[in-house]
Amino acid sequence: MSRSHLKTPVFGFTTATSEKQDKRQANRCLRRQVQAGQLHLTLREVSNIWAFAKDGKRYWPGCPAELRRK
Repeated sequence: MSRSHLKTPVFGFTTATSEKQDKRQANRCLRRQVQAGQLHLTLREVSNIWAFAKDGKRYWPGCPAELRRK
């Protein structure tokens, strides 16, 4: 794995490393509403994905090799 690197240079916009806490809160909200009797909901109907820590991803074609390491 010492030579392992990202084949496609795609990175998040912000310095946030993960959206794990945002996803946990969204899934908790979804489960609460489903248990309350509102069936057939999706995660996007319950949460706003644009309010998550990472605000999307972007392709960076001229990315240095140091940043492409896993």
